[in-house]
Amino acid sequence: MTQQQHALPKEQDIQAAERIYHEWDAALGAKDVEAAVALYAPDCRLESPLVLHLLKSEDGVVVGREKLRDFLKMVFDRTPSVRERYREGFFTDGRKLMWEYPREKPDGEQMEFAEVMELADGLISRHRVYWGWFGVKVLEQDRYHR
Repeated sequence: MTQQQHALPKEQDIQAAERIYHEWDAALGAKDVEAAVALYAPDCRLESPLVLHLLKSEDGVVVGREKLRDFLKMVFDRTPSVRERYREGFFTDGRKLMWEYPREKPDGEQMEFAEVMELADGLISRHRVYWGWFGVKVLEQDRYHR
């Protein structure tokens, strides 16, 4: 391991991760494409089964803000007007930000996801979304649309 990997997280990196966590959720809740895209680095990469499903891509990856903007518009067009996802906080070391939307929640169930973001200079450089079994079934049955 390199010395950088062993370094303690800097307070400003922790604060940036917390800011991204809250601003990303607010942007998605408001379906604010521009606010969401502003949180990503110009050369960002987003990987998700939903990319594969909606864009019919070979690899499930979106690269760059412009393609991310187009993808998010498609996602926001297909999500309910009220977006409420249950989660119980996040984990970060200032360089990675992670959280889970668990299948079971206090008032029922939801589609389950895990989000992993790599951060650099206060922006999201890499973003991976992992889907659980229920979400994968929704995609397999082509039920992720209006």
